[in-house]
Amino acid sequence: MENQLAKSTEERTFQYQDSLPSLPVPSLEESLKKYLESVTRTCYQIRGLDPDPKRGFLDLMQEGIQVKPFANQEEYKKTEEVVQKFQSGIGEKLHQKLLERAKGKRNWLEEWWLNVAYLDVRIPSQLNVNFAGPAAHFEHYWPPKEGTQLERGSIILWHNLNYWQLLRKEKLPVHKVGNTPLDMNQFRMLFSTCKVPGITRDSIMNYFRTESEGRSPNHIVVLCRGRAFVFDVIHEGCLVTPPELLRQLTYIHKKCHSEPDGPGIAALTSEERTRWAKAREYLIGLDPENLALLEKIQSSLLVYSMEDSSPHVTPEDYSEIIAAILIGDPTVRWGDKSYNLISFSNGVFGCNCDHAPFDAMIMVNISYYVDEKIFQNEGRWKGSEKVRDIPLPEELIFTVDEKILNDINQAKAQYLREASDLQIAAYAFTSFGKKLTKNKMLHPDTFIQLALQLAYYRLHGHPGCCYETAMTRYFYHGRTETVRSCTVEAVRWCQSMQDPSVSLHERQQKMLQAFAKHNKMMKDCSAGKGFDRHLLGLLLIAKEEGLPVPELFTDPLFSKSGGGGNFVLSTSLVGYLRVQGVVVPMVHNGYGFFYHIRDDRFVVACSAWKSCPETDAERLVQLTFCAFHDMIQLMNSTHL
Repeated sequence: MENQLAKSTEERTFQYQDSLPSLPVPSLEESLKKYLESVTRTCYQIRGLDPDPKRGFLDLMQEGIQVKPFANQEEYKKTEEVVQKFQSGIGEKLHQKLLERAKGKRNWLEEWWLNVAYLDVRIPSQLNVNFAGPAAHFEHYWPPKEGTQLERGSIILWHNLNYWQLLRKEKLPVHKVGNTPLDMNQFRMLFSTCKVPGITRDSIMNYFRTESEGRSPNHIVVLCRGRAFVFDVIHEGCLVTPPELLRQLTYIHKKCHSEPDGPGIAALTSEERTRWAKAREYLIGLDPENLALLEKIQSSLLVYSMEDSSPHVTPEDYSEIIAAILIGDPTVRWGDKSYNLISFSNGVFGCNCDHAPFDAMIMVNISYYVDEKIFQNEGRWKGSEKVRDIPLPEELIFTVDEKILNDINQAKAQYLREASDLQIAAYAFTSFGKKLTKNKMLHPDTFIQLALQLAYYRLHGHPGCCYETAMTRYFYHGRTETVRSCTVEAVRWCQSMQDPSVSLHERQQKMLQAFAKHNKMMKDCSAGKGFDRHLLGLLLIAKEEGLPVPELFTDPLFSKSGGGGNFVLSTSLVGYLRVQGVVVPMVHNGYGFFYHIRDDRFVVACSAWKSCPETDAERLVQLTFCAFHDMIQLMNSTHL
């Protein structure tokens, strides 16, 4: 990515979109085979026996104790029968219908995935769906410092606006793996994009256009102390400069700090989706002008949020800053917006983004671009200090009544109540990083995934079903596929690490087998050969045809193995740059586990719910760090 951002190119950003291959439909036989294997490997349970992480399950089996996935042998045998029945019966018919659907669509999954994963979801999405992360500038020229929020904000905004212009002019380099171009469609959704709540299903409004396509909105919205302001970022055909942006931000900041707080309309976006949809309809009914104001926010390039707090952050400890960005003041971020750029009183920054329009790698790209520009310019603006006579920001003043004010208070209360239940543990492991793992011929992403499996096993006494994101951007409008990281090989290795009777040589061999299996799975999933999205497609075909839900999806082991969004470990590699992020867990008794990889360190952010007595994000991170050491020691051992 560094090279792709640094070099100039004559290629246009979106020029390969029409030539990308369509998303394939995997083989039904292969998908069901992989599914059955995933069921056999995750969440082992021993009936009538407390899990003992100091003993291997293989030893227990040799002692005659029954060990089967989740439950007893009969239940597992039933799942095998369900899969066989599905494959030879309704499954084959649904698969054929899916193949027919794929003939007429370049991406048979796109619309379905958007609806099922995001737009149909009714729980509050700002807390439960959005992803968030800090800007890395605090690691170099912008350490936390009071009194820098506005000046730094003007500079970071300017670099973001330059990135917007690159997209408008299609000068952002096409992402490639080797010479193979990847889908760039998600970059269209970065700016001027907003989710709009619906009673049963939300929708996405995208106002962005390239220069060749026509006019695109050129205003941003600033939220501060419950109030909203708007101003254009193009004046007389030219982008406004940091000194001009500073003038605008200073005007807003002074006004908000010398006058009463606003009503905090933005807090409504943190509500349960149907309640927010009804409140929005009522708000529009109060005054038609309210709709125009909402559309002004929806179409804005981004929302710039001014927070009053000063969260702690160091290059080793990200916990407080990540929590502040993910679960901060709901009156100063628009939860439905594709891009909330958040500033804090101590000159630290971050982003909070609706996940529906794009995946985190899009935000990683712009975050890295901006961070590099700030680093190259030593955190300063080196251009002209001249400030043109540009119009002052305009305040967006909504017509409200007691009902709306009560709705806002209710939204804030429920949001803060739920947010207070979230535990965030985010730290840098600095003993070594990618350089050492590559030196040991170990893929760094797989290294972290297996360390997490071992940490979870040691903490909970059994393996945990795990989701890792694989990207499918080789294909038209491709987004993600599920890598189920808790493989048979990973479980066997975890067992061996807890069994003192297993030799170092055998442990190392089992670890390398687990590495090989994970690497192959990631390659298969990125190539469109995963099975989770395929099974989802078969389920949705059945629903569209008005057929009963096939037994495969109601079988208890389907959800216990992670199916239907029930993964205990929800994980993703954020990248190999100075960019970190986090999302809440998929399930109440689970974890969100997100990490980035550098030559000299691994940075991990883990989330869990405090109200779940079983989970502990701090402990899981520390055990993962211990596993890093154990794995390297295993490779270094001279007694193999």
